[in-house]
Amino acid sequence: MPEISADVVISGAGPNGLLLACELAMAGVRPIVLETLAEPSAEPKANGLVGQVIRLLDMRGLYHEFGGAPGAPQPIPAYMFSGLPLSFAALQDNPMHALLIPQPDLVRGLDKHANGLDVNIRWGHTLTDLEQHDGAVTVTVSGPDGDYRIATKYLVAADGGKSFVRKRTGIDFPGITSERMVTRMAHVGMPEELRTADGGFDIPGFGRLPHGHNRLENGAFVFAELERGRPVVATIEFDADPISEDIPMTLRELSDSVLRVLGVDLPFVAPPGPGPHALRRMDAQNTRQAVRYRDGNVFLLGDAAHVHSAMGGPGLNLGLQDTANLGWKLAAAVNGWAPAGLLDTYQSERYPVAERVMMQSLSQLALMAPGPEISALRNLFGELLEKPDNAAHMAHLLAGSDVRYETGDPHPLAGRMFQDFTVETTDGPRRVAELLHKARSVLLVLSDDTAFVDLADGWRDRVDTIVATSPDAPAAALLIRPDGYVAWAASGPEQTDAENSDPDGLRNALTRWFGHSA
Repeated sequence: MPEISADVVISGAGPNGLLLACELAMAGVRPIVLETLAEPSAEPKANGLVGQVIRLLDMRGLYHEFGGAPGAPQPIPAYMFSGLPLSFAALQDNPMHALLIPQPDLVRGLDKHANGLDVNIRWGHTLTDLEQHDGAVTVTVSGPDGDYRIATKYLVAADGGKSFVRKRTGIDFPGITSERMVTRMAHVGMPEELRTADGGFDIPGFGRLPHGHNRLENGAFVFAELERGRPVVATIEFDADPISEDIPMTLRELSDSVLRVLGVDLPFVAPPGPGPHALRRMDAQNTRQAVRYRDGNVFLLGDAAHVHSAMGGPGLNLGLQDTANLGWKLAAAVNGWAPAGLLDTYQSERYPVAERVMMQSLSQLALMAPGPEISALRNLFGELLEKPDNAAHMAHLLAGSDVRYETGDPHPLAGRMFQDFTVETTDGPRRVAELLHKARSVLLVLSDDTAFVDLADGWRDRVDTIVATSPDAPAAALLIRPDGYVAWAASGPEQTDAENSDPDGLRNALTRWFGHSA
């Protein structure tokens, strides 16, 4: 059987697998991406991105390319939690961002980005087996021209919730399954006269229903029109008999479900245009997390590591940030400068974030369920969401900005994603996010202290040092990792924290995250 080699093999060319390939390629690593599908998937899944992932795209110069408005990403003024309105108008520090981009468009955009970086993406190639030995991995692949093997240092599973790689390595995937919960969704065509000015519509015999999730006593009804003339209608039934996967989903089945949930018929037809159009059924709801994200030189990414409800749209925010976290660390290992234990921080940093996502997604499902006691709980919860402190808590929870990494530095900025602001550099004004377009670490020196610059010279092959000025600077210096998280910060002139003002703190951080000085 023929055998080739690669620095890293990625199983799966969804958003997570493609972004990981790009992150590795920008760091000089040669990945091979294996995807069973013959071309990028056109299946409508997620309708957009929400949370810190928007800032991640901005760091890579992809935010505007993927449809973001000119300038820096702006926070959204409101959101929903289990169909309950959540206003961020009173928040001074609002971390919630959103970008409406259908998942097929996101995949195509990342595929284009990967091709621009000369990534080897093998459409129509399926990983069929793997074997770990002597600190390396050999995978067997079935391709259009027959079977072959790839010898690689690392294998990353980005192959979804039913991950073959996870099962093959024997990593447990504990959690819960809501057995009698059935979700149905489809793009449909709706009569124009039913629309309301605020994005909802009036249903004959029922009344007005707003855009988004609507909880009713017989289930949940979802209406969203992200593309004019092609709205999505969905139902969630919480006490339904599962249907065999062999029975195809139909619009008639969705119509019958709408009748059970609303109590009236909803007039809709097949959607106009060539599609592809969503039409699917999801029996049961899994909320599960792998007990470990690593087995030797095999790593789990995205849905291969965790699955949960899609309510609130947290999946891509979680998975793509997992990707940015793992990417630079894998590249460091391949390039030979990763300090001991760096790869283990992938799980220690990202596992708690997934736990938080599963907690809030399960909470949203629980609040959407029928029953008078749930109605009472929703009324109380709705009152709590009106309080600014609670709204701020929920904003950080939903954005994924409420978990702080342990970096070994006590500065309040350390362990969190950097605050974006404009700096004056020798090349003119730049936002800090723009300094991370190359996916490299940045030491941003915002004072006249040359000790920081001189010290970092030993890491110049791994860390870009940029001297700049800004009236908005939150610190005298910031060491920012490629994933946008602050590894170390020096106190500003108004602070007296000797440890954070001492170059030894910077030396310790550089060594901890980027290995020994060259």
